[in-house]
Amino acid sequence: MDQDEILLDAEERMDKAVHVLQGQLQGIRTGRATPGLVDSVRVDYYGSPTPLKQMANVSVPEPQQILIRPFDAQMVGEIAKAIQASDMGLAPNTDGRVVRLNIPPLSTERRRQLVSRVKELAEEARISIRNIRRDANKHADQAEKDKVMGEDERDNTKTDIQDLTKKFEGKVNSMADAKEKDVMDE
Repeated sequence: MDQDEILLDAEERMDKAVHVLQGQLQGIRTGRATPGLVDSVRVDYYGSPTPLKQMANVSVPEPQQILIRPFDAQMVGEIAKAIQASDMGLAPNTDGRVVRLNIPPLSTERRRQLVSRVKELAEEARISIRNIRRDANKHADQAEKDKVMGEDERDNTKTDIQDLTKKFEGKVNSMADAKEKDVMDE
């Protein structure tokens, strides 16, 4: 691999790590209702686990409520079961056609638990980014051994890899800080 390939690969993989974190953070509850809270819910749809958003319209008619309107009205019961089985701690209300989730306000203790979970997820993302940096540095060392690039080029590549690492760790930190602030605000 030459310098450009190593840097491009590292940047793409770091970007994916940030996107994964972004998706995980969307599923963490704040005091407000968002459709992202139910993104991780899988519903047993005729024997196969299907993401909720593929089988229902998810909307937020009020700040404290999520409304789930299934495309197939017969699936209301299955959707309610899947939500109860998830670890969200929400009780679904059904009227035969739609499922309503009322989002209760978070206690201070629960907010602290959620903030610690945000920190764990952010640290996992930073570890992932550092592992990508390690792999990219190995590729640069190997390219130098294989005479694809010289020592100076390898050192420049490693410097660029470190710059990428700092950039993506900064993104992770800012996303985590924003989510923590969001969770702690009432």
